Amino acid sequence: MKASTLKYLSRLLAELAVLLGLYLLGCQLATWLAWPIPGGVIGMALLLLAFAFGWVKPAALQMGAGLLMAEMLLFFIPALMSLLDYGALLRDDGWRILLVIAAGTLMVMLVTAFTVELAVRLRRSHEA
Repeated sequence: MKASTLKYLSRLLAELAVLLGLYLLGCQLATWLAWPIPGGVIGMALLLLAFAFGWVKPAALQMGAGLLMAEMLLFFIPALMSLLDYGALLRDDGWRILLVIAAGTLMVMLVTAFTVELAVRLRRSHEA
């Protein structure tokens, strides 16, 4: 194995280990503190804090996060396969489920757009 390939793989594994460690720490905190928040969400908050305080640079985890994002579809396959068990539910109420999904997606997109717009306006007003 080439030295460059070995270096690439070791960096990728290190980045994935950091992301997994934050996830597991978030899960452990959720259990210890008996919070009704999923461990993954707490882990993402910990990652955000690490970025905000400068403990970790976003570029330092770019390769590992990129791999997870590229393979994200694999994480949804088990959920999609479980839909086969609920064929009758989908036939009867599928349109309602799709309506809720579409409305929820639209609301998230609108809130995100307005939040970004507000943040940009606030930044511009502080710079002026």
